[in-house]
Amino acid sequence: MSPVRLLIVLVAAVCAIGMAVVLQRALGVKADKPLAAAAAPAAAPTKPMTQVLVAKHDLAVGARLTQADIDWLAWPSDSVNAAFITNGAAPPPGEGKTEGAVALAKAAVTGQMVGGDPAMALEGAIVRDPILAGEPITTRKIVRGGEGGYLSVVLTPGKRAVAVPVSADTTAGGFILPGDRVDVLSTRDAPMPSAGGGRVIVGETVLRNVRVLALDQKTAADKDAKTMVAATATLEVGAAEAEALASAKAGGPVTLALRAYTDMGAPSGGVAAPPTEAAAVRINRGGQTTVMAVRP
Repeated sequence: MSPVRLLIVLVAAVCAIGMAVVLQRALGVKADKPLAAAAAPAAAPTKPMTQVLVAKHDLAVGARLTQADIDWLAWPSDSVNAAFITNGAAPPPGEGKTEGAVALAKAAVTGQMVGGDPAMALEGAIVRDPILAGEPITTRKIVRGGEGGYLSVVLTPGKRAVAVPVSADTTAGGFILPGDRVDVLSTRDAPMPSAGGGRVIVGETVLRNVRVLALDQKTAADKDAKTMVAATATLEVGAAEAEALASAKAGGPVTLALRAYTDMGAPSGGVAAPPTEAAAVRINRGGQTTVMAVRP
């Protein structure tokens, strides 16, 4: 090979090596840029939040709210319903007339309507409809002071609340408490059906397995209380049973017989009226005669 050709080959080889190095560096820089871009995620835009009052745990109908039952939870402002109870905060600056700002403004008004600190204002409120854990509390699902009585909330639909006079003797020695189930017995003075005339004391069951709503003004027994001696018991009965109970009250004393806890699912309501005719039985014992009415 001539010196000229050798020189040309060497120059071409050097140029090829240089071009390869340049291309490698260029490709390496371009490959690094996407990796760097992926490594630095774009900052998520900050979403406005507001504090919404929610239930800490499941709340049943008739439950009386305490501070241990409710809590504040951060809620996206654009998802706040006007019925939610909030801390009354104003919309964040810069929100303008966006949907989130309007919703938050409505919620703020709702929160202020309950008066002062909403969490404190709901102390003692009564649950009207079941509320699940984490569910926002709305004024539609609770009854606060001055908005209605407790009994109208806890009464089963279609039932009535009727009060009857009682004493320790007629409430199983005071062992009947709100929430228990009882039978209602009526005792009255009736004419003796025999031809000889006279009077006889008749006792009969008027209602069975009815719920005790309250004793006097208390709808729940005191903590650790085992007995309650009251002057009035309020019972939950149907419309027809309310009439029977009123008639029984007018006829004489009413006694409440405590039912077992396992009888909660037993039939409840009125008892069929016994036959009007009753046989009289005379019992002679020790020179004394006792007349008793016997019904079949």
